Amino acid sequence: MSTGNKKNGKNIIIGVAVLVVIGVIAVGAYLGRTKDSTPADTTSSIAKSNDSKGKSDEKDKSDVELKEVRTWTKKDCSLAPWLVTDKLGYFKDEGIKLVFTGELQPNQQIPSIINGNNDVSSAHPNTILVANNGGAKLKGVVRAGIEPDPTVDKKFRHMWWFINPSKYPDVKSIKDLKNVKGKLKFSTITTNICTDFLTETLFDKYGISKDKIEWVTMPDVQAIQALSQKLVDVSAVHPPFYKGMTDAGAIKIADSTETGLKASAGVGYYFFTEDYIKKNPKTVAAFVRAITKGQKWANAHPDETAKWTEKAIGIPVTGSHYYADNAIIVEKEIKPWLKNLEDKKVLPEGKFKPSDIITHQFEKFRDKTAINY
Repeated sequence: MSTGNKKNGKNIIIGVAVLVVIGVIAVGAYLGRTKDSTPADTTSSIAKSNDSKGKSDEKDKSDVELKEVRTWTKKDCSLAPWLVTDKLGYFKDEGIKLVFTGELQPNQQIPSIINGNNDVSSAHPNTILVANNGGAKLKGVVRAGIEPDPTVDKKFRHMWWFINPSKYPDVKSIKDLKNVKGKLKFSTITTNICTDFLTETLFDKYGISKDKIEWVTMPDVQAIQALSQKLVDVSAVHPPFYKGMTDAGAIKIADSTETGLKASAGVGYYFFTEDYIKKNPKTVAAFVRAITKGQKWANAHPDETAKWTEKAIGIPVTGSHYYADNAIIVEKEIKPWLKNLEDKKVLPEGKFKPSDIITHQFEKFRDKTAINY
């Protein structure tokens, strides 16, 4: 073999070796990733309730190929409607197999929808608006959580705010924070979500300068300990963390109904990309029908919903969010979220309208028995 051929032979051997290494790494990464599962896999098998029998049992799709719809794994308060809808067979009834693809950090979630690794999830209007401002082209297809009517049990309100009474014995309500000198550290999961929007709405309501707020990022589950250790001054958390806060001795000083925003205070949307909706309108329609039924069931059966969610996420759950029980999208519920982003210069004023982030295409699946207030 000539010197040149020897070099070529050596290069080929090295190239093959590199491909083998890359192949091993790829296989290892695949085998080591979080296993795909359905929401119902997160707990042991639970028999369907009487509400889900009849149509589900008569229309067994076990021998029919189901359409996979993918989302990241939920291990927080957002799990409940996905879990209920899956366990009761509503997704299957509509020809859908919902697949959980593994947990993702907040900053990886929207990109996973854009790049097609996941198909759907839920978010508040401000999260969708910020993503679309960056070119995401997401569309809400049906409402998820909403703030319940004030007559509904307070444990279903979208957020509660807590303080440590040993640090602030004179603070009995959120408006008392006006008398606290200096900045206040508030816990939040991430930026431009319900926490900052609703907190700032309450501050505006009571004439408190928003300059007093210093955001500290952490999951809700960590906020209990952070408040107990006085690492933050105020913790704004979602169900199912209300009981953990009160058990730890924290004092509630406000909740989301106090904002006066009604249903808008908790409104969120299940969203897909515009491209996915265009290519899969029947699948999206089936998803809307299924999740709406699941949400209505969750509202009517809060104890069972809490029990299933508790078992799935591994922490005590005494309440879940309250959910829309119809497919109607009310554009005016988006307006205060949009204005907040414009006021903060996160979005250019006038660039977006509420209609830019939702579609009314699937409202024909509305439930006429729904409660609207």
